[in-house]
Amino acid sequence: MKKTNECSLDYILELLVGQKIVAPERASMVSSLVSENDRIYLHPLESIASRHWIHLSQPDQILTLEFLTEWLSQQASVTRYHFDPLKMDIASCTSIMSYAYASRFGIIAVKVTPSEVVIAVSDPFNTEWLDELRRIVFQSITLVVANPKEIKKYLLEFYSLSKAMDNAGANQHQGLSNIQNLEQLIELGTVDADDQHIVSIVDWLLQYAFNQRASDIHIEPRREQGNVRFRIDGVLQQVYEIPANITPAVISRIKIMGRLDVAEKRKPQDGRIKTRSSDGVEIELRLSSMPTVFGEKLVLRIFDPDVLVQNFSALGFEKKESEMWNQMIKQSHGIILVTGPTGSGKTTTLYSSLKHLATSEVNVCSVEDPIEVVEPSFNQIQVQHNIGLDFANCVKTLLRQDPDIIMIGEIRDRETAEMAVQSALTGHLVLSTLHTNDAPSAIARLTEIGIPPYLISATLIGVVAQRLVRTLCPFCKQSSGVDSHEWETLINPWTTSAPESISYADGCLECRQTGFRGRVGIYEMMPINGRLKQEIVKGFDLNSFRRLAIKQGMRPLNLAGAQKVAKGVTTIAEVLKVAPTRHDDN
Repeated sequence: MKKTNECSLDYILELLVGQKIVAPERASMVSSLVSENDRIYLHPLESIASRHWIHLSQPDQILTLEFLTEWLSQQASVTRYHFDPLKMDIASCTSIMSYAYASRFGIIAVKVTPSEVVIAVSDPFNTEWLDELRRIVFQSITLVVANPKEIKKYLLEFYSLSKAMDNAGANQHQGLSNIQNLEQLIELGTVDADDQHIVSIVDWLLQYAFNQRASDIHIEPRREQGNVRFRIDGVLQQVYEIPANITPAVISRIKIMGRLDVAEKRKPQDGRIKTRSSDGVEIELRLSSMPTVFGEKLVLRIFDPDVLVQNFSALGFEKKESEMWNQMIKQSHGIILVTGPTGSGKTTTLYSSLKHLATSEVNVCSVEDPIEVVEPSFNQIQVQHNIGLDFANCVKTLLRQDPDIIMIGEIRDRETAEMAVQSALTGHLVLSTLHTNDAPSAIARLTEIGIPPYLISATLIGVVAQRLVRTLCPFCKQSSGVDSHEWETLINPWTTSAPESISYADGCLECRQTGFRGRVGIYEMMPINGRLKQEIVKGFDLNSFRRLAIKQGMRPLNLAGAQKVAKGVTTIAEVLKVAPTRHDDN
């Protein structure tokens, strides 16, 4: 590698012209027009990429910054590096050199191990700084080439975060590692939650979560540090470790934003935060605190602002399923149940459906605990157990408010179920959720709660069980043959012919090498028709009822998942995680 500063605009243009990538006249024009100020503060690749030129020898290739960075790495014979902040230890990387030094040379440490330090550079030809760094770093140093715009971005972001962490903890004189008294561990946070550095840390944390498509933020206090984890596409990923002395202040700052009682650390609390992403989109977060051994644990649920505008196909409904669902929700009265475990997308399905139904001609009311998303077209009531305002009492109140459609967040007890049935019998459409494994089990659950079978038969329109599966990344998805054994495991005990090929993904930059990007629903639709109504009344047996429901057209969850696999949407393993096969059906 050369040790001269050759990554200048003129040198880069000369190479591009020589390799017939850029026309000579264009290179001459840019060389003469770029100001001295831009030459100093703008990387040559950024100057060229801003012109959006077409590759002279490859007309379908635009000279983007990504293309030029890849090209530069090849010219310097240095490995190309793509940033994945979730895999970086920010504290270790920023400890290698100062911000002033890193920004001066356009470099940043991206990986630090006991034996190696990996440095991302924007100018692989300029290594005048390397000998100086070798005198203070004892590990071997490896260079990689990265996008110069990303280097600038992460330099500012990571060093600002590290500085905020250092300044926030500057007044903390005693570590936690030698403290054995549990009360001290919980009470020791002396950093002010209103400290500007703490504010900066929380702001970064929220914006970072929005940018990474996180659905949840977990802040978990531990003895030595506070762990920050994001749930992305249904999977928790470690993001950052906050010093233990700063963690209580970060939690307190978020509690202040959510209007929670900062002084109360012994009881669980719930709150809401409304903020904006970096591009100005309003985002709502639901906040939940819980006391643990080392302090309060905080979970922030991030609600996608696009949830309410999704159509049913975007949620994962197949054409036939969408038609069946539309028939159910367009009934004038009755009960529709959506079942599944926590995090299976039930609320999203209900909100999207209510949004379709909420016209100026109808009164849509909801009872929730807590209110997930504030929607102006609904009349929403928050359950407040501390004043006796539970689900059942809220529904009683709603019935005097001339409702057309009522959404009950969850049927948890007999009184709430009875109010739902009464509402349906008096001419209202009721949508609610239950926690059951599949659609037929909802009937068993209502019976266990104490609802007479004849009332279930008279009021229930249909039940939908759902799950969320991760979808294959469209940028690295490929086709492969079908493993007959895996396919038979998925569809057991039914017989469905295997597709000619299915899809898989090895992982790429867009999906952080996971092979998945986003999630979609799979659905078990069970409209309650005449035969099923008779079965409910005459004496309910879950297995026989399930078999009859399948004969009447209900497609079990694993078969719904198999259709998604056959279409190349997801994998067999993903479906098997959330929709295990049954062995009790014939």
